[in-house]
Amino acid sequence: MRELQEMAARIRELRDVCGFTTAEVARKLQIGEEDYVRYETDGSDVPINVLFRLAAVLGVDLNELLTGRAPHLESYCLVKRGHGMTIDRYPGYAFQSLAYTYKHRVMEPLLVTVEPEEGDPAPVAHGGQEFNMCLEGTMDLLFDGKAIRLEAGDSVYFNPNRPHGQRAVGGRARFLTVITL
Repeated sequence: MRELQEMAARIRELRDVCGFTTAEVARKLQIGEEDYVRYETDGSDVPINVLFRLAAVLGVDLNELLTGRAPHLESYCLVKRGHGMTIDRYPGYAFQSLAYTYKHRVMEPLLVTVEPEEGDPAPVAHGGQEFNMCLEGTMDLLFDGKAIRLEAGDSVYFNPNRPHGQRAVGGRARFLTVITL
């Protein structure tokens, strides 16, 4: 909870430094001002697609927005197993950033762990392109109203501008996702 409050404070401070009003940022993100103000107040329930766009609007790297630390490497970034920057966004959905110290990324590789949950995840949509590869377990990519089943070793490349979400099937699932920025 403390990390979410710190992120909310960073968002508010960055907006102030940029000289934007809450209405201007909400308009740039194409969301309601009430939702945006809630993100600045407590940081909870900010969809990942909004975080990507917000980082771009505020002129910072996503990881700087999430952690307050700017990436600094320019030639390569080595992340040992289990040492990615862990981000728990929602109950049952956690991810590790696998390139969080690399400057000027054009893609965001994430290792995602999804726990089985009741019901379907709220669909998201964002720019760029996305690749998912199931590493462990079984998962569904809920894409544009249909379920695409992936088992360990299966992959899918898709247009994330369309509504989508991932869910674990029958137990915990882990997958690699790579999102172009």
